[in-house]
Amino acid sequence: MNIELVMLVVSLLFFVSIVVSKAGNRLGVPALLLFLCVGMVFGSDGLGIHFDNIVTAQTIGTVALCVILFSGGMDTKIQDIRPVIAPGLTLATLGVFLTSFSTGLFIWLLSDKTGLGGALGLTASLLLASTMSSTDSASVFSILRSKGLNLKHNLRPILELESGSNDPMAYVLTITFIQLVLNPSSPQYGMAVLTVLLQLVVGAVVGLLVGRLVVRVINRINIDNASLYPIIVLSACIFLFSVTNFLHGNSYLAVYLGGLVVGNAKFMHKRSTRNFFDGLSWLCQLSMFLTLGLLVNPSELKEVLVPGLIISFVMIFVTRPLSVYLCLLPFRKISFRDKAYLSWVGLRGAVPIIFAIMCRAAGVPGCDTMFNIVFICTLVSLVVQGTTISLMAEKLDLLEHPDRENVVRNFDFEFSEEVKSATTEIVMTEEILAKGNRLMDLGMPERTLVIMVKREEQYFVPTGGTVLLPDDKLLVISDNYVELEQTLRELGVKLPEQEESPHGKRHEKFSDELLDIIGKMTVEESRNDNQSKKSTGFKLFE
Repeated sequence: MNIELVMLVVSLLFFVSIVVSKAGNRLGVPALLLFLCVGMVFGSDGLGIHFDNIVTAQTIGTVALCVILFSGGMDTKIQDIRPVIAPGLTLATLGVFLTSFSTGLFIWLLSDKTGLGGALGLTASLLLASTMSSTDSASVFSILRSKGLNLKHNLRPILELESGSNDPMAYVLTITFIQLVLNPSSPQYGMAVLTVLLQLVVGAVVGLLVGRLVVRVINRINIDNASLYPIIVLSACIFLFSVTNFLHGNSYLAVYLGGLVVGNAKFMHKRSTRNFFDGLSWLCQLSMFLTLGLLVNPSELKEVLVPGLIISFVMIFVTRPLSVYLCLLPFRKISFRDKAYLSWVGLRGAVPIIFAIMCRAAGVPGCDTMFNIVFICTLVSLVVQGTTISLMAEKLDLLEHPDRENVVRNFDFEFSEEVKSATTEIVMTEEILAKGNRLMDLGMPERTLVIMVKREEQYFVPTGGTVLLPDDKLLVISDNYVELEQTLRELGVKLPEQEESPHGKRHEKFSDELLDIIGKMTVEESRNDNQSKKSTGFKLFE
């Protein structure tokens, strides 16, 4: 197949996936599930695209997961996860361990009845369970953010922290059990435990140090072309992943922590860098799920359909809830409903399939069966759990309406994170203009400005005497949203009702050391670099 044909096929796959995902979002279907299905439709059992290169699939998955985890770390705010650092990390470590062993034990005990026969022993069963033991960061980040869910009781930060930081534990368990399966005569469990701890420590240290170094370099380097700054961060992300692997650390933990440090620091062109990684993250998710869909032959899934479905529902309704409730026993402020929702959002996605590909690449006995079972479990999780995340939050009364709607649709405009002003958009109506059609007649409060008006396709900066027309769109900025909200209500602009969260101020006093280290490093680094840039006359923040 020549390169032109490859480019044509890839472009068509991307276009079809995006169009299908747009239609699926209206029906509440996760985009990642649709990407996966598009790959299956175009695969060898569908329209005939034959793809069975395990090495290429593993490479695409590894690179994509590297970018997704780094981007997820950049989007995670320390102030959001600080109150939930203890339960989040407990789920990401002990929760993965409990899920792996309880699921593996179930697979082993029921192997004869589920059609697996003697193909999987205890160690192989634990290996299969380990590949599926973590919640998928790509799925959780994508679904929660695309649906724009506002959850009570800090549940969203817990879920994002868990999904972003639990892949390292699942990866270490998978690698360990691959080695035990391939060398059953002389298992060294003590060495395996020591390897797990060593990889986690090395990954954490390298991630924090390289993240700090990246911020220092960006703030000190002076490049005329601003478009190159996101490329520098991307290069650092790939470097971080690779160098951690050479140092025998956990690369997945390193890139997540590196992204966390970078995302919570102040550096030049931060906004454009985050926008760049947001688009790149979606590209990686699209590429990864399409590749995995092409890799699967649906005709082979029917042989393991029954055991796959049984294992899927056991993980959804038994082992995942069991691990969540056991892990969160010490945290009495987390209610039963919160735990139920955390149990439900244990999404499987691309990561389990990538780990299953690692088993195939290593030549593990029964790896084809494992891969097909993992794929079925992923499909079931995305269909059953992914499509009902909003519904379950509503049923459990965990949806929280935002204090204000701050959406600007008609102006391609946004402020830097350092600007704390509230921005909103108002559409003029006959009712609003009834008291006067000039801008000064609206009676905007002090410290509130209308900075731009869109009239049809024209944009202009208004003055107090500007005559407003129905359907004019006003871009409003204020540092006093309380007064602005009151004014808008008096004008007849509909706003969402505020809703207080009974546990919104809850904080946990446990395991804050890591975040304190990250926070001190980023604040100190930014303060020093800010001073140096001011002295040379450079513009530091975008």
